[in-house]
Amino acid sequence: MSINYRGETFAGYNKPKKARTKTKKFAVLAKSGSKVKLIRYGDANMTIKKSNPKNRKSFRARHRCATATNKLSARHWSCKKW
Repeated sequence: MSINYRGETFAGYNKPKKARTKTKKFAVLAKSGSKVKLIRYGDANMTIKKSNPKNRKSFRARHRCATATNKLSARHWSCKKW
């Protein structure tokens, strides 16, 4: 099931993929109930060092990942990656 949305193809709803922009690293077509939203997140010029426990803990605290439950926010998807 592939979905075309504003000229981009997605594997499905709520499935992140590599973004085709120069400024963002990932894109996801998020769906919550009947609302659909295209979300781009992640700095394309930064590397993710989530294998380092100190970096992981600091990132999750800084972004308050424990409370990121809204699927229509970039914070939710960024925290899910971490």
